[in-house]
Amino acid sequence: MLIPYMVNAAGVPTLKDIIIRANARELIGTASSASEGTVLKQQLDARTVYRPGELLETVPGLIVTQHSGEGKANQYFLRGFNLDHGTDLRITVDGMLVNQRSHGHGQGWADTNFIIPELMGNLQYLKGPYYANQGDFSSAGAVSMSYVDKLPKGIASYGLGQQGFMRGLVAKSHEVGNGHVLYAVELLTKDGPWVKPEDFKKFNAVLRYSQDTGPTKFNITAMGYGGSWNSTDQIPQRAVASGFVPRLGAIDPSGGGEAHRFSLSSALQHIGRFGVTQLNLYTLHTNLALFSNFTYFLNDPVNGDQFSQIDKRFQSAMNLNHLWVNKIAGFEVENAVGVQFQNDVIDNGLLSTKERQTLSTTRKDHINQNSVGIYYQNSIQWLEKFRSVAGVRSDYYWFDVNSNISVNSGNRYDSMTNPKLSLIFGPWAQTEFYVNYGSGFHSNDARGTTSTVDPKSGEPINRVNPLVRSTGYEVGLRTAIVPGLQASFAAFRLDLDSELLFVGDVGTTEASRPSKREGLEASLFYMPTDWLTIDVDYALARARFSDIDPSGNHIPGAIQGVGKLAVSVDNIGPIFGSMQFRYFGKRSLIEDNSVQSNHTITLNGQIGYKISKNVRMMLQGFNLLNTHAHAIDYYYTSRLPGEPAAGVGDLHFHPIESRSFRVNLVANY
Repeated sequence: MLIPYMVNAAGVPTLKDIIIRANARELIGTASSASEGTVLKQQLDARTVYRPGELLETVPGLIVTQHSGEGKANQYFLRGFNLDHGTDLRITVDGMLVNQRSHGHGQGWADTNFIIPELMGNLQYLKGPYYANQGDFSSAGAVSMSYVDKLPKGIASYGLGQQGFMRGLVAKSHEVGNGHVLYAVELLTKDGPWVKPEDFKKFNAVLRYSQDTGPTKFNITAMGYGGSWNSTDQIPQRAVASGFVPRLGAIDPSGGGEAHRFSLSSALQHIGRFGVTQLNLYTLHTNLALFSNFTYFLNDPVNGDQFSQIDKRFQSAMNLNHLWVNKIAGFEVENAVGVQFQNDVIDNGLLSTKERQTLSTTRKDHINQNSVGIYYQNSIQWLEKFRSVAGVRSDYYWFDVNSNISVNSGNRYDSMTNPKLSLIFGPWAQTEFYVNYGSGFHSNDARGTTSTVDPKSGEPINRVNPLVRSTGYEVGLRTAIVPGLQASFAAFRLDLDSELLFVGDVGTTEASRPSKREGLEASLFYMPTDWLTIDVDYALARARFSDIDPSGNHIPGAIQGVGKLAVSVDNIGPIFGSMQFRYFGKRSLIEDNSVQSNHTITLNGQIGYKISKNVRMMLQGFNLLNTHAHAIDYYYTSRLPGEPAAGVGDLHFHPIESRSFRVNLVANY
């Protein structure tokens, strides 16, 4: 009876073994919306991904791209949002929040370079603010990824490819006492197709001990990641047209960065006579130094506009929840109550630089940010064909900012309470219907809540609200009426009180306008035989500012249409393979819609051969159509040498990486 809460546990630490479902894709009878789901390990393993973050594209309607060097956090698009690096998409790995608040580059920074794909167990996703256990950054959706506790066999993998790609991985688990020890080490290097080689180098390491026998199960995990890279940032269209820079070149070739992440986490689950108790504790340390130049010579015609964003933090968190069942007035009530605590101690700053050398300091800040979230949720089966899931969540935030600009220092406090409600009807003919309502929020950068002057110009600015409410509505259905086919359809609306964003390039937080997003989504998973699977999804969204302004009501960068098709073949002898087709639709780039991006179509795939029971070889291909489309587009003002001092408004783009191939040899032992 507790299974529904475990299904909806994205972001809550669960030990996967006790989640029992006849079919993990078929959530009829347990799901509370049409837009939640589970992606199995077999599906994740079949994906051909250029970078680890693209595993998240198994979430219907979600696009993951990159506009800079590989070590930078990905850019995410979902439900009519350009989510930047994660502002309204909550991402967790083994219960640890990946999004970083009050980050030096942007609010909600979610860097997934520390993920080792081979260790992924499954991926759970939720969309909309309808879930009481989901807090900050989850208005558009939440994605929870988990690592396996043990491997059936060890993995030794070596990959070699074009564009300077090389990757090695060793992973294995051993039985030790009453539990298992799992370890993995990954080394990777990649140059990319760029004129200035990316020289991306990274290492990843994981060490985990787990026990999964008896009523109490737990794991303890240490992770380490480090990376360094050169970056080819977006470039202006006019520079390519004039021949000033090649399409794969950079205006400022000295961009790039380095980062590291070290974490220690634990998850515990106890099943007793009074229900199930789950506890997740973790602490992590991250460090980032990022060098970028998007406007070239607009602000400083002599030294150029390169800037450095630094962020160093220690983050600690605890997530505790309890689940139980009781009877009230003859109805069986499934209950969940939880508390979530997080503390961030942050040192970040914005510097003016030239070729990665510091010229001046725009701002430096020491931030202590704390939050507590408490929630309650219950599920009641009122009738044979009708049940409800209702909840409430309250969040409390404390901000303490100590800035090198004294008037921008200060303390702020804010809180917010949000209701959640889902009504589920059916099933009839293996079809279930859902009606959802809920409100949520995203936090804003702590510096924006206390700053009163622009750190560059010295002009007065307004402080922003620490927490911004979102309100969502959704109707949908899920069906398995066709044998082998599981499908879901949803229509949604999401309102935001304000799209407040920290603008890391200038060190301020801008108060944007209220907005409204409406859309339709469809997702189909078809497995007609045991050797063929077909996964299709399409989403269409309309994003608009909801107030009146002469500049227009289109939201720049907001995604409209996105579609994906994934086909995989296995269990037909020694040959296996997969293919992923992706459509990334046009986007308005300015408020009056007079400038739009083009759409982008990509095709990735792999074909493999099982040399023996424990050895296989794969050939992977990326951008097989060799399209010259864009990974991302922006419209803003920049200045090249010799141009007017006021600069030139232009479309700026980052191209899709050109076609490349990799060969991977994988041995199990």
